Amino acid sequence: RIIPVLTIENNLLVKTYKFSKSKYIGDPLNAVRIFNEKEVDEIIVIDISASKQNKSPNFELIENISSQCLMPLTYGGGIKAISDAKRLFSLGIEKISLQSAAFENPEIIYQISEIFGKQSIILSIDIKRTFFNKFKIYNYLTRNKSSKDLIETIKELIDLGVGEVLLNSVDKDGVLKGPELELIELISDKIDIPIIALGGVSSLQDIKDLVNVGASAVA
Repeated sequence: RIIPVLTIENNLLVKTYKFSKSKYIGDPLNAVRIFNEKEVDEIIVIDISASKQNKSPNFELIENISSQCLMPLTYGGGIKAISDAKRLFSLGIEKISLQSAAFENPEIIYQISEIFGKQSIILSIDIKRTFFNKFKIYNYLTRNKSSKDLIETIKELIDLGVGEVLLNSVDKDGVLKGPELELIELISDKIDIPIIALGGVSSLQDIKDLVNVGASAVA
């Protein structure tokens, strides 16, 4: 599966670079129409300003995007409660992506999966290398790396009811110089649910390489 990820900031489509800066690149609705024509497998929309500004999802914008989208749509950003998930699914969203909520209130994973099923939840994890080249979970709100064990943390959250894991390499974000193959290989050997690899892809060879090391989908 090839999955474009649309990054939204203050309702505008942006491109980020190593999570440090974002550049305006257009209207999210136009981007969705373009990918309709390209007949991509799925699409993921992430509102990076929602959690950062402690806002709820912009349901009006999401409804507009959903109405234009001809492929399965995943949304992430600002989801804090079951009520948010219920409303998103009612708007035509097929899956929700949880990150901040999953770490701050892991029980929400279990609650949502009990109602809508594991297949409806993607666990989104940002990962960054340390000075000593170890992979650590990165909190984009605090700009800190977690001291918790990477594999154990992912497994604990998966056990609560996650259907897929979206692994986003902070170091590769927006760089277009190849993906973090070592990371995908490391995680895919330890878990038994699909992995979506995000960050650094710039060629068909990158996509092949990611699939070869264990990615089920490439974003």
